[in-house]
Amino acid sequence: MQAIILAAGMGRRLGEWTRDNTKCMLPVNGVRLIDRMLEQLARYGLSRVIIVVGYQGQNVIDHIGTRYDGRLNIEFHNNPIYDRTNNIYSLSLVKDKMTEDDTLLLESDLIVDNRVLDMAVESTDRNVALVAKYETWMDGTMVCIDKDRNIVNFVPKQAFRYEDTDHYYKTVNIYKFSREFSRNQYVPFLDAYVKALGNNEYYEQVLRVVTLINRSELKALPIGSLPWYEIDDVQDKDIAETIFAREEERLGKYMRRYGGYWRFGHLLDFCYLVNPYFPPRKMRDEMQANFDRLLTEYPSGMEVNSLLAGKVFGIGQDRVAVGNGAAELIKSVLAMLEKCHGGRMRTGVVYPTFEEYPHRMNEEDIVRFMPETKDLTYTAADLKAFFADKRIDTLLLINPDNPSGNMIAADEVKSLAAWCEERGIRLIVDESFVDFSEEWETASMLVNETLDRHRNMVVIKSISKSYGVPGLRLGILASGDRELVAEVKRDVAIWNINSFGEFFMQIFNKYEADYKRACRQFQGERKRLFDRLSAVPFLRVIPSQANYFICEVGAPFTSHTLTEELLNRFDILIKDCNTKTGLAGRNFVRIAVRTEEENDRLAAALGQLGQ
Repeated sequence: MQAIILAAGMGRRLGEWTRDNTKCMLPVNGVRLIDRMLEQLARYGLSRVIIVVGYQGQNVIDHIGTRYDGRLNIEFHNNPIYDRTNNIYSLSLVKDKMTEDDTLLLESDLIVDNRVLDMAVESTDRNVALVAKYETWMDGTMVCIDKDRNIVNFVPKQAFRYEDTDHYYKTVNIYKFSREFSRNQYVPFLDAYVKALGNNEYYEQVLRVVTLINRSELKALPIGSLPWYEIDDVQDKDIAETIFAREEERLGKYMRRYGGYWRFGHLLDFCYLVNPYFPPRKMRDEMQANFDRLLTEYPSGMEVNSLLAGKVFGIGQDRVAVGNGAAELIKSVLAMLEKCHGGRMRTGVVYPTFEEYPHRMNEEDIVRFMPETKDLTYTAADLKAFFADKRIDTLLLINPDNPSGNMIAADEVKSLAAWCEERGIRLIVDESFVDFSEEWETASMLVNETLDRHRNMVVIKSISKSYGVPGLRLGILASGDRELVAEVKRDVAIWNINSFGEFFMQIFNKYEADYKRACRQFQGERKRLFDRLSAVPFLRVIPSQANYFICEVGAPFTSHTLTEELLNRFDILIKDCNTKTGLAGRNFVRIAVRTEEENDRLAAALGQLGQ
């Protein structure tokens, strides 16, 4: 068996990375694509490796030099008109070579797991196209296959239909052709295709013709969840460097992304915190039905959006401001309050906490309260006692708390607000997770009478969490201090949320009954996951009123090694809390509550680690 690598392209979309070099010379985690591919091919005892170069081809030839002598017999062929042709011409330059031996055909911009190539080499099918089930990041040639893995159609870009993606597989751009298939089918059709349509085409189109005209011997070989990526631009490079990072670096690369995990189709995210049971399918369908109009028209300004938010939460328009996520409002109100205190606002903060708040504060102005209890629990009375003799201007309460899941009951929050008011302290209550609590229907401070009675209280709520729409970036700030609310509205941009977020608030009340069902359904699943996690011998699970559990990790793991093992072995991401202030060295992890199926997958992985 031989291998043919197509490496003539210019890779314009990679910008500076390919200004003076061809795509296969691109380094991914410090290793050039061509070196990684040749090292993988060297394992198979191939008769030869044929590399078709073009743009900056001499760089490739010089780089490879003699480094693979004794392991690979490498031949180079040049495509002198690489800038006016596509890969069908590069392949046609070595078509006669294809008829001399069985051939592995690869494109040089690929990075694949070793096992992907093993599948092609070891397959008993003599003619195979490696394919992967369609995911949203994929682009290029798709195929449809039948139950016997026969390719029934190649779907070019111009024929792609999103409504058919459930039936699509993406070609991985790795093929294995027998000498007979190349001689009797592929090469004759290649000659005819080039003669009829020219050189500015793609070699997959020849396979499409072969498939359509007669029943081809070519089988699809799905690679399942094995890692691979095709690198066409700088974002592809960034994603590939995360997927193919060394095990000890992979976790750090994921965590530095702060989300966007939908790009990694096989990753199961127990780190970020959203409602697994809302929004319902009908609400999603309604938003999709209005997609075109929402995409192409301006959203309303703050006046209309605060009216919509007031409608959703049953509070007055003048008491609420809408933000591009809670983070925008946190930044705005903290900067505003700090300015009111001459730039030095002393704030009481319960640690460990949601770090977005202290990151917006001056470190020297934070007065820390750290629960001394084993389960990180505390009460309103504990906060009053601790801060009674401390000079603070503002007190922050995350309720339920993140990451502990500790919750203070509504009456106690109100008593804390009254206590703060007596002392001239501004109370900020973040209740982003309150709807996950057992008392969720009566626990919120988002009530006109409550806000007006405690004008020193500011309530912030992220709509991303409990409403399951983090991609919309919605949050609200509410207070009976109408002047403060008005100042926040003036501070943020007039079009600070998009039309999709606005439309979500507009139609929410039609689905309020679904939301209540989702909250009740969540209660049962949280209890079930608590029981499953509690059965894991190396975890101590702390009861929670939020949609996550904080767990103390015991031998044989630490919080870091457990997080790494789940990611590297099972593609499951949890939060190592070792980086949170107050939890360093204490081996805590935070695990979100997801759907029953996903929670069972996590429990099964933990069970395997415990064996």
